[in-house]
Amino acid sequence: MQSSRKRVVGTVLFPGFELLDTYGPLEMLGMFEGAFELRMVAESGPGVKSSMGPATMADDLFAHGRHYDVLLIPGGGGTRTQVENPVILDWLTRKSEAAEYVTTVCTGTAILARTGLLDGLRATTNKNAFDWVASNGPDVQWQKQARWVEDGKYFTASGVSAGMDMALAFMARVLGQDKAEQAADWAEYDWHKDATWDPFAAKAGLV
Repeated sequence: MQSSRKRVVGTVLFPGFELLDTYGPLEMLGMFEGAFELRMVAESGPGVKSSMGPATMADDLFAHGRHYDVLLIPGGGGTRTQVENPVILDWLTRKSEAAEYVTTVCTGTAILARTGLLDGLRATTNKNAFDWVASNGPDVQWQKQARWVEDGKYFTASGVSAGMDMALAFMARVLGQDKAEQAADWAEYDWHKDATWDPFAAKAGLV
C-alpha cells in the first residue's frame, strides 16, 4: 500500500557486516529523503567495523528502544556469529514484529530466519551461501532461483548487489513504480525488475 508518510528505516549493524548489502539499498532509499529517515542501529557502538574494514557509526543502540517502521538487515561474514547472538535475535524478533516492513540482503536472511519469523514464508539469500543460510531456517520456503522475494511484509534479497534491486522493488511497493524508476535513473543503475532473474543460482549449482 502506497503512503506519503515518512518512514524510519533502521539498518542493523554488527561486526563484519557487508558494505554493499548496507549502502546499496540505502543509496536508493536516500534518493527520497522526504519519504525515509535512515538510521543505523547496533548492539554497541559508536563505530561498527564492516567485513571490508571501514566502520560505520551507529545512530542508535538496541538499548535505546527506538521504533523503526522498516528494518534492513545486511549480510556479511559477521552473520556466522550473529545467528548465535541471543541479544540481536531477541531484539530482531521484537522489532520485526512491530515493523511495517522487514528487509534482508544476502546472508542477513540467516539472522532473521533464526528468529522463526520467516517460518512458512518464501525467502531467498546469497546463492553461494544458500545451504548454510537455509540450515538456519529449516521451516522457511527457500527459493533457490530468485533475485529477491516478497512475502507479505518481508523482502529478502539474494547476494550483495541484489539488495539494490530489492530496495527498488520495496520503493515501488510503498512509493509507486515511478518513484522507484526515478531513483534507479538518478543512480544510473540498471534495475533488474524481474524478481526471477537469477543467473547465479545455476552458477552455484542450485538449479
